[in-house]
Amino acid sequence: MNSLLLNAKCLVVKVGSSLVTNNGQGLDQVAIAAWAGQIVKLVRHGRQVVLVSSGAVAEGMQRLGWNKRPTAVNELQAAAAVGQMGLVQMYESCFSQHGLRTAQVLLTHDDLADRKRYLNARTTLRTLLDLNVIPIINENDTVVTDEIRFGDNDTLASLVANLIEADTLVILTDQAGLYSADPRKNPQAKFIQHATAGAAELESMAGGVGSAIGSGGMLTKILAAKRAARSGAHTIIASGREHDVLLRLAAGEVIGTHLRSEKIKMLAKKQWLADHLRLGGSVVLDAGAVKALREDGKSLLPIGVTAVEGNFERGDVVACMDTAGQEIARGLVNYTAAETARIMRRPSAEIATILGYVDEPELMHRDNLILL
Repeated sequence: MNSLLLNAKCLVVKVGSSLVTNNGQGLDQVAIAAWAGQIVKLVRHGRQVVLVSSGAVAEGMQRLGWNKRPTAVNELQAAAAVGQMGLVQMYESCFSQHGLRTAQVLLTHDDLADRKRYLNARTTLRTLLDLNVIPIINENDTVVTDEIRFGDNDTLASLVANLIEADTLVILTDQAGLYSADPRKNPQAKFIQHATAGAAELESMAGGVGSAIGSGGMLTKILAAKRAARSGAHTIIASGREHDVLLRLAAGEVIGTHLRSEKIKMLAKKQWLADHLRLGGSVVLDAGAVKALREDGKSLLPIGVTAVEGNFERGDVVACMDTAGQEIARGLVNYTAAETARIMRRPSAEIATILGYVDEPELMHRDNLILL
């Protein structure tokens, strides 16, 4: 079986902070130059590459002379602002030696939660790629708050993969890939070379306390692969310290863990819906409504809703839950939470009588709804 990168034309490469900063000791110019050289060769062979890079806070601490990572949000944001200068400067320097330009792109969740800003980000990244410019993406730590942050660059990388409809997401880490258990504690732990992205057994392995996956940050990578798979992107988790890892993967060599997506690429609007980390609220559906959505491909009607949670407005993205509390879909809602509470369990023909007007007969139209 060949590498999932063999035939990929568009890819997102995420590099972890431990790799970029040589385990927190400051930017590792040798390592960054090596990845830049590999990416340059990929681009010159017709591939499009977006780089998601951690390391701004660690570099900022180094420049400010801080030995201990601060806990205060304002100090973390200051470190990120200082470190981002060095991080981008390093990438620009390494790529310019090969005649390629880079572009800094800082994102927050609000950029991807707002439909217009989502499309603007998408257009900008595609234009940069068409110009053979390498986008260097990081979370905008200087302005982001805990309530709206992505939480980690694995999540950000998966959202970017969906945003640009990448074929493959490559997560470079300081570990070889996924194991069934902590190999340092369990000699029977098996290396996972191939699996399906989003497979339940991967998350259950990551749930173990003290497991290699959980303690090593692998759970976020498993969830990132699951998210990327929604738009049809495969994921590779491999060691960034492997010699020429990107070039060898692109040549078909299987290195690390390969998580295959079994889904076809979604329409851009449905990717945007699936990517929402912040939701306006949720509605609980009865069994009939769940079947209508899952099996019959129907829109969601008010009559199938049994409960309303949250204080969402018309046009917000709202989760659709089954009676067991599992999210089965999400979509753009046509009525506010208060209005939905009034028309739930009632046929669409009665909406006008209850509310005094009708915007749409559906609570969520099928075109604005994505199954999860």
